[in-house]
Amino acid sequence: MLCERCNKKQATVFITKVINGEKQEVKLCDKCASESSDIKINFDMSMPGGFGIQNVISGIMDYLNQSPQPVRKEPSCKYCGTTYSEFKRKGLLGCSSCYDEFMEVLTPIIKRVQGNVEHVGKFPNKCGKEIMEKRKLSQLKEELQKAIALEQYERAAEIRDTLKELKKGE
Repeated sequence: MLCERCNKKQATVFITKVINGEKQEVKLCDKCASESSDIKINFDMSMPGGFGIQNVISGIMDYLNQSPQPVRKEPSCKYCGTTYSEFKRKGLLGCSSCYDEFMEVLTPIIKRVQGNVEHVGKFPNKCGKEIMEKRKLSQLKEELQKAIALEQYERAAEIRDTLKELKKGE
């Protein structure tokens, strides 16, 4: 593309002006651009007032780095209003619903402290049998899912048969 003023050299400076919504494009060679009186460009990449392009870019980067992060609402219980920070400070939950509200946070803590999330202690003699049967059913269902995932279909069939027998006994 040739310079629009001298029509001799290759245009290397492209200037776009927008004045009152009208777009004007000027394509000039280095010589014509430096001689032009209506276009004031410093080719050392500095701007009037002593601001260099590096200063402008670093200012933009500083602004982007200082922009506030989106504020995340602290999790809290819908029923008693206990927040997670209160739980961390006190070590106590406000109500039984807090366990459901903070399940994602509590599960790893309970596993780390207790070793497991399920109760494995003693059961009362009167209702302990039902609890043990329910626990065995849930363990067998988990084993069945694992066997299917690992494509151990013979093992899965055995577990399925055991589950059917336990359900018939109920």
